Amino acid sequence: MTGTGGEEMGAQAARSRALAVLRVRSRALAVALLPAAVAVVLLVGGATGRLPGTGWDAARWAVSVLAVLVLLAAAAVALVVARARPAATPTVTIAEESAPDLYRMVRDLADRLDVPAPSAIALTPDCDSWLEDRTHPAHGPPPAPRRTDPAVPGGHARPRGAAAPVLVIGSPFLWWMRVGELRAVLAPVVAGTGPSAHPDIAAARRFIRGLDAAVAVASAGRRNPLSRAACAGLARVCRLLLRGCRVHAAQMERGVASAAAERAQAVDYGLRIAAQEQVGLAYAGWDRLLTRVALPAWRMGRWPSRLDVGVVAALTELSRRDRLAEGFASRLGERPACDLLEEPGAMDEAVSLLTARLFHGGPETGPDWSPVDWDEYPEEVVDRTWRTDAARLHRVLDTLGVRRTAEEDTAPGTEGPTLARVLDHLTVPTDGPGAAPGMASAGGPGTLPGATPAVGPGAPPHTAPTDDPGTLPGTASTDGPIDPSRTAPAPQATPHPPTDGAPAPGDTTAPGDTPAPGDTPTHPEDDDDLGGTTTRGAALAAGLSAQLAREEAAAQRAGAGTAAPATPAATAGAAGPDAALWDDGALPLLPLQPPRSGREILTAHITAMVCCAAMDTAGATPGLDWLDGPSLLFDGARAADLAPSVLSLVETGDPGPLRHWMTELGIRPEKPVRLV
Repeated sequence: MTGTGGEEMGAQAARSRALAVLRVRSRALAVALLPAAVAVVLLVGGATGRLPGTGWDAARWAVSVLAVLVLLAAAAVALVVARARPAATPTVTIAEESAPDLYRMVRDLADRLDVPAPSAIALTPDCDSWLEDRTHPAHGPPPAPRRTDPAVPGGHARPRGAAAPVLVIGSPFLWWMRVGELRAVLAPVVAGTGPSAHPDIAAARRFIRGLDAAVAVASAGRRNPLSRAACAGLARVCRLLLRGCRVHAAQMERGVASAAAERAQAVDYGLRIAAQEQVGLAYAGWDRLLTRVALPAWRMGRWPSRLDVGVVAALTELSRRDRLAEGFASRLGERPACDLLEEPGAMDEAVSLLTARLFHGGPETGPDWSPVDWDEYPEEVVDRTWRTDAARLHRVLDTLGVRRTAEEDTAPGTEGPTLARVLDHLTVPTDGPGAAPGMASAGGPGTLPGATPAVGPGAPPHTAPTDDPGTLPGTASTDGPIDPSRTAPAPQATPHPPTDGAPAPGDTTAPGDTPAPGDTPTHPEDDDDLGGTTTRGAALAAGLSAQLAREEAAAQRAGAGTAAPATPAATAGAAGPDAALWDDGALPLLPLQPPRSGREILTAHITAMVCCAAMDTAGATPGLDWLDGPSLLFDGARAADLAPSVLSLVETGDPGPLRHWMTELGIRPEKPVRLV
């Protein structure tokens, strides 16, 4: 549906709403000038003798002082709004010489839609595409135009020197979609440059972005009472203006989107329907790849250098498993959209590094943060993670006073770490009073020598484990698509330092006591994190949480003042993340997972110990599943039914299901394992 003169109805609605936003700005200016206008009238009346008397003189002085104060305040607000740095999505800018085919496709699309071409193209680790205005000086100089932009539809020519918005493309689209599908998906996005170039819409957007940035400035600038008062006033005025613009701004954006969709209907409309199916598939595969595959590597100080290649593998596997996606594999014979890049490998590495910084906060300071290829992932990430967790588990058992039993196969005078030690400690005794085997006589299950911070607010920022068997402990999938560009910066969870002499959470046993026969799971009233575990499990979980907190605090102290190492992409001069678009102190912008509870940490460490025993005594190997992350393999096949068996031990103290599972696979819990 179009309006008069071939204009889209959506464009007309967007311009009318933009004028409404600008009227809010004009009203605010009028309110600021009103005291000055009254002061001028009073001063002129006094000068001409029409308003004589002491009363009018007092009014002139009072109104004049008020006018000066209001003008100064208005000027300060206007200055902050104009100079505040608007939020911008962290991206990897694609230079035209590194992707001439991609720029050519986008410009041909803009010509066909009769709209201005985007000024630049950038990639973001997200399953979305949009236009972003980066004309603010804080975002860097705009790219030089390569050709004369066409006139803006609707009779308005683009002002000289005004840069078109930047086209931001989700990197998973570029690797998973075919060229035709990418063109169909980008058509309505590129069509939005037409309405965006209208002077009224552009001015309204600048005003709203300035107000939003000013609110952020006011929130961050409260250091002393005077500045707090000034920032509070600034924030109050800006929020008042934003409330006045809210409805009109939302309707304006809907109008712009409607106009873009109307204009793009004639371009690849049939293909766009099939391409939208690929968008939904990309959301699912990208989410699982980040939370179940990339996150374990980031925790180990390694970042997968080919995330977009990994998402292709994950989506191919998802298509193979999903009956509804059986026909999607046939599209893999068509030309992928990443062929539009001259060096897709270097671009993939730059986007992978940006992904790690946005979702995890890397690169970490220190020598261990380095890229990892997919063929090295099982050994460098999976095996190392399991053995590190198993070593931490045994260190905490040592702290709790749980003795190590020397095995027959160990060298004389040595005591190797075994899975049997863990099973004996967590097994609930049922045949008589006393502690389970493996406990030292000097302390009970809840006794933790030294400091133990509370689990909960002080828990380290790790994620909950998935119940999927064979996956790496501590990985889990989020429930929806990930969109860092639409999320405000979130504060990163910081582990609290241990407090000397603090008792372990959930510790209901006094030092030296032993659990009564038939020890049942405890549900501490003061800490829900340790609910659903036995008394010994709660003490062990508290010790693991404390150890994790200490390790992270030590890593932060060791990394303070250490510069991050140069990445291969930066060393080779390849494209890298646009560092000017975000503040490193605010990273990660979007942490993937909430902190783990104590019970989840305990479950993850026991599972890691079982996997180590399986690798060292039964010939199992670490593996990588593209959809479920790190996995335990027996003869090339994933092990199943591990998670329920571990949960039975953690929640009820019953090792029977886990011992039965290990017996079937030939795992020897009494044999020592290799740790790191």
